[in-house]
Amino acid sequence: MKKIDYIYSVGRRRTASARVRLFRGKGESVVNGLPVERYFDSPIYRNIWSKAFKQVDVFDKYHVSIKVLGGGKKGQLDAVVHGIAKALAKAEKESLRTSLKKAGLLTRDSRIRERRKVGTGGKARREKQSPKR
Repeated sequence: MKKIDYIYSVGRRRTASARVRLFRGKGESVVNGLPVERYFDSPIYRNIWSKAFKQVDVFDKYHVSIKVLGGGKKGQLDAVVHGIAKALAKAEKESLRTSLKKAGLLTRDSRIRERRKVGTGGKARREKQSPKR
């Protein structure tokens, strides 16, 4: 078997997790076995997924293979962007990391759903009802 050389990273957002393999050279970028244009079919989503490549202007030098699990489409998209940015930062440490960091692509968005509290009527921030007498 032939060993294929790639750079691996993980991107996360809320409950979505994306495992990214960054390959050198031209090729088709794939998400869960589908071309990126079919998986993220909205034109807005297609523009966002390539944000990391456009930020450092290396769109022709790399292609990616991505497995993404959990979350919705938007959370998965943000996880993919985070994973691609981390892989690019690993690939060319000094030159790309500063511009990706300034664009905020290397920072994980850690906001998650707040858990509901006991006795608050099923809501996270609702206060307990006080007795009338």
